[in-house]
Amino acid sequence: MADDRAPAVPFDRVVLIFNPGKAGMATRIDDLQRDLATDLPGLPIELLPTNFAGHARDLARSAAAAGAPLIVSVSGDGGYNEVVNGVMDVPASRAVCTVLPAGNANDHHRSRPVRPFTEAIRESRVRRIDLLRITFRGAHREQVQYAHSYVGFGLTPLMAIGIDKGGKGKVLELLSVARTLSGLRPFELVRADGATAQFDSLILANISRMAKYGRVSESNHPDDGQFEVVTLPHAGRWKMALMTLRAVTMGLGRQPSVSSYAFTTRNAVPCQIDGEVVHVQAGTHVLVESARGVLATL
Repeated sequence: MADDRAPAVPFDRVVLIFNPGKAGMATRIDDLQRDLATDLPGLPIELLPTNFAGHARDLARSAAAAGAPLIVSVSGDGGYNEVVNGVMDVPASRAVCTVLPAGNANDHHRSRPVRPFTEAIRESRVRRIDLLRITFRGAHREQVQYAHSYVGFGLTPLMAIGIDKGGKGKVLELLSVARTLSGLRPFELVRADGATAQFDSLILANISRMAKYGRVSESNHPDDGQFEVVTLPHAGRWKMALMTLRAVTMGLGRQPSVSSYAFTTRNAVPCQIDGEVVHVQAGTHVLVESARGVLATL
């Protein structure tokens, strides 16, 4: 006999992936469990706490390989990036992903329509969105990584480093950004057509907002097979400061959209992928493509 309490949703369970060491997380998880048990009785809940950096990817990969879970990253952009990459490690997975904001920036969550969590599960309006697929090719290795929101070179990762060192809170963070400008150095790229160019900032964005306060484009369609290219050729600190001010006030306006963007680095350059900073070596070929509709989400 069928269980009358079983929820009419396309998921066999809800998997919560979270950092147990984050302040307030224990209370957050307890509240989520209570809400799910009240609004969706009979839906199994699996708790998967992380133990180290990168662990969320391992946990998401294992969860996606079994059944049809709803995998919920209770985290910021970086934690959600790990979960998304873990799901993408499993071909033909039936997993659905979503994020509940519990980080510093939460740019992806802020860029999407917000609905009550249990209501979204009950309605089960699963849709597919694009990801950015970033391929790094060096002399001896190739690495593929996915981004749910953006990849930035130059100022963007330096802002992240400055904010991390300067403290939290809007005033302190904006002051940190201002200090970061003083240490900005341009970077040089070789584009696919062989032309070289110097940039202060290069952002490839699948969402309209980033860095908490900035609106980088007017487009807000992460399912159209396109992403926005926001560039600032090397022009000095004042122009960069004006661009930053415009981004946090009125926004940068409409930006060109493409389905792929490729270049080779002439020098080592910091790179930020969904909030996490990595360092790209000189001579690395970088290919960013729109992976259309590859992620199932609420």
